[in-house]
Amino acid sequence: MKTKLLYSLLLLCLLAGFSFRVPRQNQRAELVLDAKAKLGEGALWHPTEKKLYWVDINGEALHIYDPATKKDKKFPTGSRVGTVVPVEGGGALVALQSGIHKIDTKIGKLTLIANPIAGDDKMRFNDGKCDPGGRFWVGTMATDGRKEVAALYRMDKDKQVHQVLDKVTTSNGIVWTADKKTMYYADTPTRMVQAFDYDNKTGEISNGRVAFRIPASTGGAPDGMTMDAEGKLWIALWGAGAVTRWDPETGEMLQKIEVPAPETTSCAFGGENLDILYITTAQEWISPENLQKYPLSGGLFAVKPGVKGVKAEFYKGKL
Repeated sequence: MKTKLLYSLLLLCLLAGFSFRVPRQNQRAELVLDAKAKLGEGALWHPTEKKLYWVDINGEALHIYDPATKKDKKFPTGSRVGTVVPVEGGGALVALQSGIHKIDTKIGKLTLIANPIAGDDKMRFNDGKCDPGGRFWVGTMATDGRKEVAALYRMDKDKQVHQVLDKVTTSNGIVWTADKKTMYYADTPTRMVQAFDYDNKTGEISNGRVAFRIPASTGGAPDGMTMDAEGKLWIALWGAGAVTRWDPETGEMLQKIEVPAPETTSCAFGGENLDILYITTAQEWISPENLQKYPLSGGLFAVKPGVKGVKAEFYKGKL
């Protein structure tokens, strides 16, 4: 009787248009490079070079990892480096504490482009990406613990830099939807993922609101972020040893990737089919006792989560 009743209820739900999603099981990422990074960040898959770009912020270096050879090339930057984005026509932009530079990714030569944080030696750049229009967005954070003194900047294709948001504490993950109408953004200590209306023609954002909050029960706070081909957000949770997938419309956590390093910092889809999720981690703030427990901290990890990502955008200005 109970079986028949359950079957009838399921049939009614299906007829009414309801669908049932079977959540994916938790997975565990595997180490691909024992980098021992102080503060790994800024993961980005270069779609034409087929290599993973990432940075070690406090190690003051840009890294380029080649999965085909399993070799990692290191370019010292001489200053803390928050993020990296590819440049159309070759090279990359790196956001250093000493300013936004173009870097020649063959010889490592740096050329200063702009420095909106000049004059504050306790401020540095953090996470950033390019929008669908080819502009470079990058945020900041104070190195001395000050709150709500940082900002989010946008460098247009004419190299002019504009402050877009203020009263930020730790500017972090930023992504845009496939329809080029919405931008998602995280300021880590707020535990919020914000949504903004985005104008791809001008680069302007408006109508800021809270899309969802990362519950304290996750054990972490939002750090780096990327979007998959289904429009869902993948967020590295600092302190939780995990990258989690979220539905930005409902705020539901859909999937969890466990990482054997508690300080998970950023993530990016890569590989020939954009079906590999690469994850950066840090080790600098881990106690000696916990470092013994998590010896792979600071490493680069990867996993196939069952969905594909989208290609990274390039900076399209002339440099």
